[in-house]
Amino acid sequence: MTHLWVRAEQRPNEERVGLTPEGAAALIAKGIKVTVEESHVRAIPIEGYRAAGCAIAPENSWPTAPADAIIFGLKELPEDGTPLPHRHIMFGHAFKGQHSGRLLLKRFKAGGGTLYDLEYLVDEDGRRIAAFGYWAGYAGAAVSLMAWAAAQGGRTCAPVATFGGRDALLDDLRARLDATGKPRPSAIVIGALGRVGTGAADLCEALEVNTTKWDMAETATGGPFPEILDHDLFLNCIFARPGTPVFVPKSALKAPRRLSVIGDVACDPDSDYNPVPVYDRATTWQEPVIRVASDPVLDVMAIDNLPSLLPVESSTDYAAQLLASLAVLDRLDAGVWARAQAVFDDNMKGI
Repeated sequence: MTHLWVRAEQRPNEERVGLTPEGAAALIAKGIKVTVEESHVRAIPIEGYRAAGCAIAPENSWPTAPADAIIFGLKELPEDGTPLPHRHIMFGHAFKGQHSGRLLLKRFKAGGGTLYDLEYLVDEDGRRIAAFGYWAGYAGAAVSLMAWAAAQGGRTCAPVATFGGRDALLDDLRARLDATGKPRPSAIVIGALGRVGTGAADLCEALEVNTTKWDMAETATGGPFPEILDHDLFLNCIFARPGTPVFVPKSALKAPRRLSVIGDVACDPDSDYNPVPVYDRATTWQEPVIRVASDPVLDVMAIDNLPSLLPVESSTDYAAQLLASLAVLDRLDAGVWARAQAVFDDNMKGI
């Protein structure tokens, strides 16, 4: 019997989950065993999974799960260097030149396990079958606006926390923007036709922020783009890959500019293809921005688990997208899972 083991997230400020109780019930009805770990932070309570018929396991007990269990989580595992013998479904951040990703792949090689990277679960046309993109863009724009509002008062952005829902987030942002006493800022979104960019633009427009929307046509010349510097906020919603142009070079830090906040929603600071090479590390919920210039101010927001700002909405949306693929976990040698296996095998060469 196929066994899916939903682990508790071990990253700080991570309350999301990739399977709802309703989804778990559907998998169980198809003959898949589902084990869900207890979690002291998960936004969806464990009682719903128990009622759905899931087996319940202690928090963070996945390392001792049966050898045939497929371990399912969202964010990274603890970086403790231990070998990984299981098959894992998660965002590994290991296939785009990330330096920390190579260490993860070495752990899989040592343990003999497999990584089915959620970012590389694609259909026959190469399109991702599930993504948090919309909510990443939505939350990324929100925190970037928080940073802009704070900068108007001579401060850096205060720590952020989860919101109970979209309306609560919008109410909070309106109050912050109104308190500045200034007109709404302007924003430019690059990647505006994608899921991430759509979410970012929707948040901005809900708050009456004048938003310029760019996508591939506007960036085809290869960058950098001085037009970005003429906006208050720049929201990067394009994931780094070979050939991605540099949008804001280091020289922009000393150039005349209106730009005061960069929201790097894609957040790949240690990638060789980072299109915003003015910063070198991800930011956190406790310290949402890095101040990379002071005269004038330029803050970079690069939180890498943004959708967890709205954990229930983002989890429910993502889980619905992913469920059909989880339902065919008994056929790992075909379709979406076989394609993910091929990506893993290719990236393991030379490890």
